[in-house]
Amino acid sequence: MKKIYKAKLLLTVFVLFLLSCNGTADKLTVLGETGKKEISGLQYVKGQLWAIEDSGNKSLLYRLGKEGGVAAKISINGIKNNDWEDLTADAEGNLYIGDFGNNDNSRKDLSIYRINNSSLRSIEASAAYTVFFRYPDQSEFPPKKSEFLFDAEAFFEHKGNFYIFTKNRSARYDGSFKVYKVPNRAGSHTAVLVGIYTSCSAYRKCAVTGADISPDGTVVLLSSDKVWLIPNFKEGFKQDAMQQYELGHYSQKEGITFKDNNTLLIADEKEKGTGGKLYQVTVSGLKPKG
Repeated sequence: MKKIYKAKLLLTVFVLFLLSCNGTADKLTVLGETGKKEISGLQYVKGQLWAIEDSGNKSLLYRLGKEGGVAAKISINGIKNNDWEDLTADAEGNLYIGDFGNNDNSRKDLSIYRINNSSLRSIEASAAYTVFFRYPDQSEFPPKKSEFLFDAEAFFEHKGNFYIFTKNRSARYDGSFKVYKVPNRAGSHTAVLVGIYTSCSAYRKCAVTGADISPDGTVVLLSSDKVWLIPNFKEGFKQDAMQQYELGHYSQKEGITFKDNNTLLIADEKEKGTGGKLYQVTVSGLKPKG
């Protein structure tokens, strides 16, 4: 019996060690499998968690359960999934799909689709309207590889405007990214450049892949193993307002949303038998870098 007890004890210690190594013990809590391979955007709104997948997937909006898994799906009619990269919502609970993935920096059809909250109880829906936009500082499609700054995988809606965060794919990655503002209004618009900021210097760990804003106005940005918090967001922010936190867990994370002011939900893509999970982390439980 002592040998069995000792073996069980050692196994428990070993499991806890593994969990602490990948960050799921003290930071990220695994809620369950998402049930989808390529989640690219999450949005929690009015007690429900919604998700999308990116290019190569169907034009479907998924409602996930509290522990992951697909609880329902809505077919979005008349819209092709060119490269859906993020979800956001407005104060009334309407959802917006960001179709602005632009790996080759060559697209001229960047779009945001509004899905009315009243349509989220159906099995099919159509866009209430479409917001088209262009970047004011892009004149070549594609530009030089040293200027690949026009892909985007992250945005949120705030007080009638969308804030879009680009993913730097330049040949010499330096951690910089751009923030643009686009009005939440049907039609075609030229985005306004809010500013150029810096995350960190390693592309695999520092490229911005998701964003959201909390009910009390804190912005969060996501990468594969980090988040940045920007408290008291107004139309712009200063570089030194970005607070970097390590998640202690590396994967292809692309979806993030606030469940409440202190709770973040995160999803990663499934790759080589790992990932494809829904995680939870508390803002108060995060520790700053260093």
